[in-house]
Amino acid sequence: MTARGVLAIFNNVAAGRDAEFNAWFQGEHLAERLSVPGFLYGRRHKALSGAFGYFNFYVVESPEVLTSKPYLDRLDNPTPRTRVTMSEIFRDMCRTACRRDLRIGRARGAVTVAARFALPQDVTKLRSALEQFGRDETIAGELWLSAEKPGAIMEEEKLRGGDRKIAQCLLVDTLDERSANAVAEQIARDFAGAEIGVFRVISHLGNADA
Repeated sequence: MTARGVLAIFNNVAAGRDAEFNAWFQGEHLAERLSVPGFLYGRRHKALSGAFGYFNFYVVESPEVLTSKPYLDRLDNPTPRTRVTMSEIFRDMCRTACRRDLRIGRARGAVTVAARFALPQDVTKLRSALEQFGRDETIAGELWLSAEKPGAIMEEEKLRGGDRKIAQCLLVDTLDERSANAVAEQIARDFAGAEIGVFRVISHLGNADA
């Protein structure tokens, strides 16, 4: 089976413009992205702790969807509302096309830990950490590895002024904040290079939702 692709996005928002950002995301952006062939679902989060106020990701059929012509055409032709949001509201954008390397558990949780790595870590060690968390049946998670490829900078990124990238991300879904904080503390102990955020889920939209 082809590995799923994941588009991981972490960002902050210009002061005082959260309501406008959320209205655009919920009212236009999620549905627009999910109209691209190969996009399966999008999931949004708001920070409880960490350097980024927001985290969202899209799961796609394969990493190749994120370099497909329909998707790149969308990135190069933003809507008027997206132009304003990208140029005026987004701050500190970190956006990376990834490949899902490992998934444990099936259900998603209400509180998510996202551990980002700017530099590559030992993949075997990351897999082992995720599998250990998965011994708890209330926990699910994924390991994402960068699938970025050199290419032209699309119009949306130009409007944002450029994006940071990550090498890997360890995602762990839990049922509550207490469990998430315990997971975050364990990751911090085991991986000195981790940039860790704890997030609550605020929205989910998938192509099976109608």
